[in-house]
Amino acid sequence: MADDFADQDVIRRLLNETKTWAFVGLGDNPDREVHNQARLMQQRGKRIVPVHPEGATVLGEPGYAALADVPDEIDVVGVYRRTEHAGAVVDEAIAAGAKAVWLPLQVIDPAAARRARDAGLDVVMNRCPAVEWALRR
Repeated sequence: MADDFADQDVIRRLLNETKTWAFVGLGDNPDREVHNQARLMQQRGKRIVPVHPEGATVLGEPGYAALADVPDEIDVVGVYRRTEHAGAVVDEAIAAGAKAVWLPLQVIDPAAARRARDAGLDVVMNRCPAVEWALRR
C-alpha cells in the first residue's frame, strides 16, 4: 500500500521543482532526524519552515506553532510525527493549502494519504528525502 504513494515522477518533481518545505515536528533538537532532513533540504536550496508547538527558530528560519500560522505558501509538508498523529497533520496540510505531503520512513497512514490525494495534493509516503535525493544524483 505504501508503494501506491511512491511515484518516482512525483518524488522527482517534489525534490527538484519545489521551493518551500514545512517540516512538522522540527524543533531545536539537532539529534532528531527531522533536523537532519530539514538541513539537507536547506543545503539543496529549499526554504524550510519549522512547525513545532514551541515555534522556535531553527536553522536560521522562524518557526510556527501550527501549519495554519505559516503566512507563506507551502509547497511540501514533511510529516515528522508518529504515525498515529500523521492523519491530523495531513488534514492541517490540506486546510493550509499545501501542494504536497511527504510522510517519511515508517510514517504510514494510507487513509490520510488518500485524503490528501483526493484533495489534489501530491503524496509521498514511507520514503526518505535524503535517500531519494541520493538516488537522483
